[in-house]
Amino acid sequence: MKQGHRSTICAENAEVLQHLAHPANQFILRLQAANCASRAAPGSFVHLQCDVDIQMRRPLSIMRADAESGWIEVLYKPIGAGLSALAKASPGEHLSILGPIGNGFDPDPERPIAALIGGGVGIPPLIFLAERLCDDAGHEFKPVAFFGSEIPFPFDLRDSTIKLDAGPKAPATAIGLLEDWKIPSRLASAAGIEGCYRGFVTDLAREWLTGLGGRTLAQVTLYACGPEPMLRAAADLAREFGVPAQLCLEEFMACGVGGCAGCTVLVQTATGPAMRRVCVDGPVFAGSSVYPAGSPVN
Repeated sequence: MKQGHRSTICAENAEVLQHLAHPANQFILRLQAANCASRAAPGSFVHLQCDVDIQMRRPLSIMRADAESGWIEVLYKPIGAGLSALAKASPGEHLSILGPIGNGFDPDPERPIAALIGGGVGIPPLIFLAERLCDDAGHEFKPVAFFGSEIPFPFDLRDSTIKLDAGPKAPATAIGLLEDWKIPSRLASAAGIEGCYRGFVTDLAREWLTGLGGRTLAQVTLYACGPEPMLRAAADLAREFGVPAQLCLEEFMACGVGGCAGCTVLVQTATGPAMRRVCVDGPVFAGSSVYPAGSPVN
């Protein structure tokens, strides 16, 4: 992974372009933020001031970024006073943001099959990664997405027209945006959402991995973001099939720029255990460094 840095971070007074509400109290916010959009990478995030009367910013993963048009998008679910205040923002208003922050995913051209595993509000950085891999003219990446949620997905869903080489044949409900990009996707839910695999998203991904031959597995890397139990399961899954994993961690943050050290996590390094800041040393880490074999469950 790349070393932590702050060289991409800039402050912007971002204009709200679009603010869409989705079922189960989920929102997709599009902001005009040209500097951030030009520097954003999958896995990076913005630290956003939700309201002028709330000084503590909130970290939100960047879901999409258009450098040419100068906009970024984030997906969030209002929990607490800050994001509840943000949910009231209207087009034309301005919000202070810092970003993009952090080291993102580092796709490996030697392992072009990218298994994207996302859970809940951990899905956005994988949408961003999927788009960037699709647009990478210099390499032939082959992303496949597995997303899980216990509430309705805040995306256009449709029956998939793209077959998987392995894994369950049905159901085949997919993310419409990924279908447009010719990227296969499959959805999972333990809540019985129609068209979804019944169970954990990592179990869905396991069925797909089980159907791959050894030569194909040698081309796979797992990229994941979601709640801690899902990330741990993704790291175990990668270990089970002998493939590398890159995990985008979610953590509470105060400053968001590496000064307070309030978001540190224990990782294994070449010289032994060390504390690393999720905001600027991450948020993406090697799965084996965060959840090594035999690590205790929190």
